[in-house]
Order: sequence, then structure tokens, then C-alpha cells
Amino acid sequence: MTAPRLEVHLDRIEHNTRALVERLGPLGIEVCGVTKATLGSPEVAGAYLAAGATSLGESRIENVERLRHGGITAPITLVRSPMISQADRVVASADTSLNSEPDVVARLSAAAGALHRTHGIVLMVELGDLREGIMPGDLHDAVHRVLELPGLALRGIGTNLACQSGVIPDEANMAELTALAVAVEAAFGIHLAVVSGGNSANLPWAMTPGVDVGRVNHLRLGESLLLGREPIGRSVVDGLRADACSLVGEVIESGRKPSRPRGARGRAAFGVPDDRPGDGFDEHRVIVALGRQDLDVDGVVAQEGFEVLGASSDHLVLRTTGPSPAVGSEIRLDVDYSALLRAMTSPSVGRRYLRP
Repeated sequence: MTAPRLEVHLDRIEHNTRALVERLGPLGIEVCGVTKATLGSPEVAGAYLAAGATSLGESRIENVERLRHGGITAPITLVRSPMISQADRVVASADTSLNSEPDVVARLSAAAGALHRTHGIVLMVELGDLREGIMPGDLHDAVHRVLELPGLALRGIGTNLACQSGVIPDEANMAELTALAVAVEAAFGIHLAVVSGGNSANLPWAMTPGVDVGRVNHLRLGESLLLGREPIGRSVVDGLRADACSLVGEVIESGRKPSRPRGARGRAAFGVPDDRPGDGFDEHRVIVALGRQDLDVDGVVAQEGFEVLGASSDHLVLRTTGPSPAVGSEIRLDVDYSALLRAMTSPSVGRRYLRP
């Protein structure tokens, strides 16, 4: 297959998923495998499910539909609040959605009635990160509205941390989520099947020895399953593989050039120019046919012997201290979550799903 391409090792994703399913299962926490960084890949979804994930999470209805068209029948939750304009499609393809807006919930109810379906609702609560979520004091009113609307089933409550403001999931905010769940159940005489504590950033908390997870029984995991890392410290989770996904690009220029620019300088195509120090002597530089259209340049790390210097729209520039690669040869890059997401959504980057 030609470059550029993402190489995705499905067996390594299965390994990561199974390891976390086995670790979280005794705590009563189910794994929802999030496919949004893979553009709703049925192949990745299949790997999650084969390793024990009980459901899937997606952020865009187009990706949910791609999963359904790819033969995925497992429960799917839309993990971004639905757009009102897409309510019919959400109800048609997703079993459940995360919600915080009354108008959206009302439109989902109408769509469910028109399609003769029941749609699951998880109400998101704001616990400090200031992204989506109902303020805790307004939760009971929101629960009452959902229970009164036809065509809807209140599946549970949830929260999201670490994505917008970097607020770390910990004993205090997870205990607050538990207290809210208990209070809702007592006030309305119902049982909440889902108390969704968050994402891969919750793993350090959940895997702390002796932790009391309370009523939290669901985590929406993507980065840890795909890349083996937790987002807070970007560290590899013990026992997981960090090499499941990599980006391969083709060398289109290879030769010696000065280590410092020459001439008057202004802003570069994407803002501040590269100001890495150079000694003024020639060095071997390599250009790879990848650019900011395809990746987050701050989220890639080259193999040993290469250093990423920067990128424009279509050119990735590296310095090499090892053997000089030939034009037409390939260079492999490790990716973080941001770079994986960008590469997956680029129409110029192919995908190769691998098994041993």
C-alpha cells in the first residue's frame, strides 16, 4: 500500500482493550470503546468488542452510520450532544446519546415517536471542567423532563473531565458523581443503569489500589485502547501497548542543507518560524510527503536517528543523524491522540489494518 498511511495493529488494540476490561471488570466498571479517533472504523470497533468492550462510543452521527453500515450491531452511544438538526438520524442509528440541553432532548423524543423507537438518554453533569454538562443543582429538573417525555428512556448520568480545562478525575469529583446518582434514584424511585465517570483520564483514579469507585460503572475509553496511554500525564498505562498505531510517510527529498536559515525573516506559513538552534554547518535534512493537512506536527515523534523540525501544509521536515534515507524510502512516525485523529480524517492518508 502506498504512503502516506496509518498502520493499525488490531491485535494490539485487542490486547489493550482486554487488559483494561479485565482490570476494570472486578470494580464493576464496563468499557465503552470509543471509535471517534478512527473515523468510526468497523475494524477497530470489532477489535474492541472481541476483547470485551460492552458498547461503543462515537461523537459524530456520520461515524455511527458508518459503523452500522459496516455490520456493527452492538450498542452505540453518541458521546457528543446531538445536533437538533440530526435528531432523526441519531435516533435511527444510535441506541443512546449524552445530553445536557432540554431542547435537544425534546427533539429526540419527537424523533423517537416518529420512528417508533425508544432512545436512551444519559444526562451529563458539569463537575468542574467546563465543557458540556448540566449544573448539579439543575439535575433533578432535567431528570423530571426526561421521565415525562415519550419515546425516551433515562439510562443514567455521566460527566466528562480533563478535555477542556484539564481537571483531573479524582476521589472528590467521582464521589460527587456517585452522590448525584444516589440522590436521583432516591428522589424518583428509579435505578440508573449507567453512571459514566468519564474517559481514559479516569484510569489513574480507577486503578489506584483500594479505590472506592462508588456508583461509577462505565468509562468511555479511546486513547488508552488505541495508544496505550492516559491523557493526563501522557504516560503508558502499565501492561498496555503503545505501538498499536503508527504513521508511515514517503521521503520526497533527502540531502545536505545549512542548519540555519539565510535572509531576512518574517512569519512562516503557520505562524512563528522554526527557531531551533543550528551550528551553521550543513546537516542532512529529509522531507516527507506529509503536512499539517494530514497530522498534528506537535503530536508525532520520528524513529531513532531522526528529529522532526517542523511542517507546512504538505511538507514534513526532519533532521537525521543516522544513515541518509533514499528518496522513495519510508519513514515511520509514532503518533499521539491528536496526530492520530488528524491523520485518520485526512483523505490523503490511507489506512492499513494489520493482524499477525
